[in-house]
Amino acid sequence: MIQAKQALRDALRQAVAGLAQAAGATAPEADFESPKQAAHGDLAITAAMSLARALKKNPRDVAAALVQALQQQPAFQRWVQALEVAGPGFINLRLAAAAKQAVVAEVLAAGDAFGRQPAHGRRVMVEFVSANPTGPLHVGHGRQGALGDSICNLYDSQGWQVTREFYYNDAGVQIGTLATSTQCRLKGLKPGDAAWPEQAYNGDYIADIAAAFAAGQTVHADDRAFTASGDVQDLDDIRQFAVAYLRHEQDLDLRAFGVRFDNYFLESSLYTDGRVDDTVRRLVASGKTFEDGGALWLRSTDYGDDKDRVMRKSDGTYTYFLPDVAYHVNKWERGFAKVVNVQGSDHHGTIARVRAGLQAAGVGIPAGWPDYVLHKMVTVMKGGQEVKISKRAGSYVTLRDLIDWTSRDAVRFFLISRKADTEFVFDVDLALKANDENPVFYVQYAHARICSVLAQYGGERDFAHADLALLAAPAEAALMLKLAEYPEMLTRAAADLAPHDVAFYLRELAAAFHTYYAAERFLVDDPALARARMALLAATAQVLRNALALLGVSAPQQMLREAPTAEVAA
Repeated sequence: MIQAKQALRDALRQAVAGLAQAAGATAPEADFESPKQAAHGDLAITAAMSLARALKKNPRDVAAALVQALQQQPAFQRWVQALEVAGPGFINLRLAAAAKQAVVAEVLAAGDAFGRQPAHGRRVMVEFVSANPTGPLHVGHGRQGALGDSICNLYDSQGWQVTREFYYNDAGVQIGTLATSTQCRLKGLKPGDAAWPEQAYNGDYIADIAAAFAAGQTVHADDRAFTASGDVQDLDDIRQFAVAYLRHEQDLDLRAFGVRFDNYFLESSLYTDGRVDDTVRRLVASGKTFEDGGALWLRSTDYGDDKDRVMRKSDGTYTYFLPDVAYHVNKWERGFAKVVNVQGSDHHGTIARVRAGLQAAGVGIPAGWPDYVLHKMVTVMKGGQEVKISKRAGSYVTLRDLIDWTSRDAVRFFLISRKADTEFVFDVDLALKANDENPVFYVQYAHARICSVLAQYGGERDFAHADLALLAAPAEAALMLKLAEYPEMLTRAAADLAPHDVAFYLRELAAAFHTYYAAERFLVDDPALARARMALLAATAQVLRNALALLGVSAPQQMLREAPTAEVAA
């Protein structure tokens, strides 16, 4: 059906262009849409209404002329069963059975590559998580990790060469607080003591770092190994050890979450390599800076920001804004014309100022670069109550808590199941349910059910020559149409930076399969029909696997927790 639909799309555009050209008008964009009601047909065409405006004619008359033109197209003669004009000028299209059935062979032939586009050589960097090494990863980092990793997988599916990057803010006030908090623990102080600093970190993980430092342990992070001296007075040694220790802990959390990175970038390197100073020189040379009150400012209002921004404070230290600009200049100089930053919604105010700084830097960066995906935070519910703290972290629920309470699959699927800019409530109790209320179980159970039926099937497992014309039941047609939506859904989701579309699609595909499962028998006496249905099931399982993999979720062959009302295919 994928090839059939492309042939039909080409024929549609040719017919629309012909009608427009005959009237000396410009042809509007023409494509298919999904009807709002299945009873209206398999595809809908709205081009007649756009064309009618250009031709200054009645839309229904134009639609009738377009139908007549389409009926002369070989692709429509081969793949379309019926065309009808409806409403103010819609054209409803019903596909021939062979067009729907073709998708089964297309999926089985492509396998893991179904829905993927060929490599085109363009590069994209996605920066995500980028947690400060001052504590464990919290559930907000988890949502960012699920979003960023899925966006990377979507880009990869569309032929992009993807680089995943983690930016470590290893310089600044928070790192200093981490060091002093650890030193206080080493001196025997603890939260609640009179001498405990008000701004210190209170989680149990600080005590763990202090104990490891006192023992002279060596920790291995992604780019370094560091051995503690054990000297409680050496604050710089404590700082380096604490950062390495927490970076290692975050690496373990990310590994448990199934998220990997190609590159780790240190904020401190922007200073040691002179990039921050170089960025200041570029901005001053651009004529877009001024001094006021002993501070250096950028005229970011010249680029649409709501106010001018301080780059260098009166005490000579830099604001966070400046290293952010230097970091993004570095991204550009590394050749990434496409960059996506996945960050919390609290970073909304930084977008305009960073883009303004990049424009003023004068290195050729286009306006509106980079792209941003901002996500809202996550509320965790357990036992009907909001969970606000973790003993280990001291003030928030960690990503590891969620994984331990539920599973990696549940956390990944749940955190991607809503648009990034919407509030999300993670219901731990729901994530543990083994029924269709739990979306990840519902989707995974569809795959496991198919595997169970295929395991029971004793016939030929090579479905290349299955008679797909036998797939004529209404539930089969609906399932095949849903399979055929997968490639275009991926393309749209990647373009819109919307991995939640994949989660929505998976639930719809699982629903179409479960409806089919309830409506028809698969292991029937007719061997040809059984084989055709096994082919459709195998194709459905393949698309389920492909889509789940994009979200970093497994496709089990059997469920450890079976649904209480599970039926046995017969």
